[in-house]
Amino acid sequence: MTLAASHPLSRLPVSAAMHEGVITCDRDAPLSEVARLMSEESVHCVVVAGAEGLPWALISDLDLTAAASVRGLIGQTAAATAATPVVTVRPDETLERAAQLMTEHGISHLVVAEPGGSHPLGVLSTLDIARAAA
Repeated sequence: MTLAASHPLSRLPVSAAMHEGVITCDRDAPLSEVARLMSEESVHCVVVAGAEGLPWALISDLDLTAAASVRGLIGQTAAATAATPVVTVRPDETLERAAQLMTEHGISHLVVAEPGGSHPLGVLSTLDIARAAA
């Protein structure tokens, strides 16, 4: 479904709603450290860095909660728990396109990056899109 051109999501770029910067952790980071990062930084996701610091995966608060409820956090690592693959969106794409990507992939966070960019610029969440739509 394509939104009418007058709808805010079809007019606004991702850059207007995203949170700049990302919180990252290494693949071998203990989940307790990931939980601490989320709590201290008041974020709902942490990007798991792969080779050369590039985004490899994403751990959302829901992924962390699921892992904690099944096995507890002790002994678990970011790489073993990261259930959400990194899906990227460009800052100049519309929020409508971002919402489509989230729906297609069943995810609640996108990493914002320039095409061919080596490092992420920020994160866009479903809540960011809801704020823009309101």
